[in-house]
Amino acid sequence: MKEGVISAKKLTKIYHRGSEEIHALKDVSLNITDGEFAAIVGPSGSGKTTLLNLVGCLDTPTRGSLRLNGVEVNGLKEKDLVKLRRENIGFVFQQFFLLPTLTVRENIELPLLFSRRNGCRNHIDEIIEAVGLKARAEHLPSQLSGGEMQRVAIGRALINEPKIILADEPTGNLDSATAVKIFQLFQDLNSQGLTLIIVTHNLELAKSAHRVIQLRDGEVAQKASRHGLSTKAGR
Repeated sequence: MKEGVISAKKLTKIYHRGSEEIHALKDVSLNITDGEFAAIVGPSGSGKTTLLNLVGCLDTPTRGSLRLNGVEVNGLKEKDLVKLRRENIGFVFQQFFLLPTLTVRENIELPLLFSRRNGCRNHIDEIIEAVGLKARAEHLPSQLSGGEMQRVAIGRALINEPKIILADEPTGNLDSATAVKIFQLFQDLNSQGLTLIIVTHNLELAKSAHRVIQLRDGEVAQKASRHGLSTKAGR
């Protein structure tokens, strides 16, 4: 199998609580190809967020290998991890994390202050239009609906032109109708070539992805296409 933009082999994450070992992930392997839209599902405590944090280089595995765009992540210095994240990954979370005193435009532009990629500033209007906020660009977060605030968060994730979007329960705080619209936005972005991995509890929304990866007790239980569950996932 051709190595994907994300290639994880036997990822294991163990947390320690006193003398107790908590196995959040156990030998998880997956291969995400360029332009794929994958949904990660499973009950609370199954390891979904832990897996996303490892894939996004926000945490390090206890054991296992992770390659991002062909680069082995394990062993990289923190400054190199920051650079790898910044150049490859955009994050969307359940909480919007918008600055209340900044407008829609300013919140979306915020990552440019840290990346110094001034060329991306030329695309701000395109991004605002892509996430459906052209008429709200100068509004503050307090003047927006929940769905609009999540669109701002998605725009902020896009501003550095990442190759991959990682989203952790991005519709968890939204009503069902708004959640569907946000997933439709993710589908539109994916159709333009963006690779997406989304953690969700919503199995109906997950079906819109190319592939559904199920986690249970820190392990890959089985995977599915949009047409339904298939056989147990290989490791």
